[in-house]
Amino acid sequence: MSVATSSRIRKRGAMALSLSPDVRAIIESGRLAHFTTVSADGRPHTTIVWVGLDDDEIVIGKLQPDQKVANITRDPRVSLSMEAEGDQYGMQNYLVVEGNARITKGGAPELLNQLAQRYIGSGTEFPPMPNPPPGFIIRVTPSKVRGMGPWGTQL
Repeated sequence: MSVATSSRIRKRGAMALSLSPDVRAIIESGRLAHFTTVSADGRPHTTIVWVGLDDDEIVIGKLQPDQKVANITRDPRVSLSMEAEGDQYGMQNYLVVEGNARITKGGAPELLNQLAQRYIGSGTEFPPMPNPPPGFIIRVTPSKVRGMGPWGTQL
């Protein structure tokens, strides 16, 4: 077992990872994440998202239902990747997290406002609209952490 995934915990009937401080730091760094869900025809559907943490779940806010929400409702398998500080022999460090996602209703404006402080800047009011809809929160329970860096491959 790698340093980054030093312990596994049982969460909602599935084996989940307890994220290491190195992994948590990248997720909370303000770097955009490439988030991939599985489309109905089996093709990957990848978008760029803001991410945060709620305990060991990765959270993503959505004001409106979209393709990601539809895909997760049908098939919870997801992955996300993020570039990280450092490199090894010219290869940029990166983090990949695989897991299962679930959708919870409500709370998106509050989460997005919190994430906007990191992604846009302190004092940002987000979403930039009066009375935003409650939206959805995508909650990813990690099952595998990999990549290049302290949490994965080291050359």
